[in-house]
Amino acid sequence: MDEVRAEIDALDRKLVALLADRLHYIDEAARLKQSRDQVRDEARIADVLQKVRAEADRLGADSEVIAKAYASLIEASIDHEFVAFDRLRSRS
Repeated sequence: MDEVRAEIDALDRKLVALLADRLHYIDEAARLKQSRDQVRDEARIADVLQKVRAEADRLGADSEVIAKAYASLIEASIDHEFVAFDRLRSRS
């Protein structure tokens, strides 16, 4: 069991690094968007979730579990982007 947990921990470290990179791009999106109304983009959300499900299926993974995780990630990212958007505009 210790070996399995160590492998999961190693994967978690990689995921955290990737999520940090993703947040960098979320910050960049907040900088580029002209309006707060552009932060939540329902078409983009649907597109990302469809791509994630397709990639999970291609890999033989449980696409519902991965889509649920991504839906949470997307909502947290949107929350982060609203904060970043407002912070950037309050400096102007």
